[in-house]
This record gives sequence, structure tokens and C-alpha cells, in this order.
Amino acid sequence: MRPKTLSLVLALTPILLMGIAGSASAASFDCKKARAADEKAICAERALNDKDVRMTELYGINKRTLAMGGRGALQDQQRDWLRDRKACGSNKACLNRAYDRRLGDLEKSMERIYQNAPF
Repeated sequence: MRPKTLSLVLALTPILLMGIAGSASAASFDCKKARAADEKAICAERALNDKDVRMTELYGINKRTLAMGGRGALQDQQRDWLRDRKACGSNKACLNRAYDRRLGDLEKSMERIYQNAPF
């Protein structure tokens, strides 16, 4: 991704998050089609929905800015995380911990992007 494009994406992220957070669906799936216990719990709890929105945005930015090898590793980590999230079922404490861990990992990756990007 070109530096100007990356700067624009990073600058617009808070605006995008505000717009998405106001919608009826979580960012990574359609709440109307939620069948799994974890998805239903996320749709029912605003704080979890907001964490899902943030996680999805950070994951997308990371995915677009990482090189191919890093992108593959990120996708593998996301699949593993989704499996772990699903194992939480409707346990909101477990889901919150899962999101907090994933958000922490993605935010650390964003720090590396900020440090290496020519802004």
C-alpha cells in the first residue's frame, strides 16, 4: 500500500468505526444470520459488538499493510482466534477476554506499522 493511502486509511479509521458501530450488525458478520452462541452473544451485547467492530477494522488494516508472508501468518492467527472465540459460546466474560487479547495483538502490530511507515 502506498504511504499516502496508508495515511488516509489510518486517518479515516476512527470515522469508519463510529459509522459502523452505529449499525445493527457486528462488523465481521450479519447479526440477522447469527446462529452460533458466540455470535448471538456479540450481537446482544453492545460492548462486545463494539470490540468486534474494532477488531475487524484493525485486522483489515493489518491485512492490507503486511507483506505476503506476514499476511498469511495474520490470517492463520485470525482463524485460530475465531476458533477460540467460538469455544467461549455465550460466556460474555470469556468473549471479552478473547477480544481483549486479540485487540492487544492487533494494536501491537499497528504500532509496528506506525513506526515503520513514512508519515
